[in-house]
Amino acid sequence: MQGFNSFLGLLYLAMLVFAVVAFVMAVLFREDAYRAADKQNKGFWLIILGVAVLVNFLVPMLFLQIAGLIASIVFMVDVRPALRQVSGGRGRGRGSSSDGPYGPWNGGR
Repeated sequence: MQGFNSFLGLLYLAMLVFAVVAFVMAVLFREDAYRAADKQNKGFWLIILGVAVLVNFLVPMLFLQIAGLIASIVFMVDVRPALRQVSGGRGRGRGSSSDGPYGPWNGGR
C-alpha cells in the first residue's frame, strides 16, 4: 500500500506542476491575443487556471483535481497554440533565430 500512496503523491504533484505551468503561460499572453484568437478572455482563463492551482494545492479531492487537470489540458492543447499563432510565436516554417527583418544575419549561409 505504501507504493500506491507514493505513486498518488507523485501524481498529485504532477497535476499541480502542470496547472502552475498552464497558469503562468496564461499570464504571459496579452489580453488582445485572447480576443484575436477568438477564445475566452484572459481573466476567464486566469480564474479557471488559478482555481485549478488552488484546488491542486489545498483541496485533496481527486475529482476536483481532475477537473483542474482537464481545464489545464484544454488550455495547453487548444488555447495556447491559438494564442501563439496570433501573437507571432515561433512555429515551424517561421525561420531560424538568426533571421533579421530582411533575411538571415549570417549572409544566407
